[in-house]
Amino acid sequence: MSATTQTEGALGRLVAFYEHLSIESLGQLGAVYAPDAHFKDPFNEVQGHAAILAIFEHMFVQVDAPRFVVLESLGQGTQAFLTWEFRFRMKRLVSGEQCIRGATHVRFDAQGRVVLHRDYWDAAEELYEKLPLLGGFMRMLRRAGQR
Repeated sequence: MSATTQTEGALGRLVAFYEHLSIESLGQLGAVYAPDAHFKDPFNEVQGHAAILAIFEHMFVQVDAPRFVVLESLGQGTQAFLTWEFRFRMKRLVSGEQCIRGATHVRFDAQGRVVLHRDYWDAAEELYEKLPLLGGFMRMLRRAGQR
């Protein structure tokens, strides 16, 4: 099997995992992530299944109806890049569906499991600006910085 074919298969499994993510599907994490996988986003930097699983479990506690929509995915060699929307409803503070837009860079091992996962998204624009009180302050800072 060529590296390109293997990456395409691994990328397809990763996209399916995220697009069908639920509290019940978290048990499939080990099929998608290597045991010592490194995961980083604007709030977390962890390594290993247990730590990554804890991030997802915390997400399901903090928000209602979370879902990922993968918009684009590109694979090359043992790496891939995805753009996505994370849609959810906050349990408190803000009503209505929220949407965070971001991108992810991943690397796969020889078995097609994720060994490196790095999320890129702007926490100030995508999250803080939407919160009551803090949002107004963050928007004011952004406008002041643009002058």
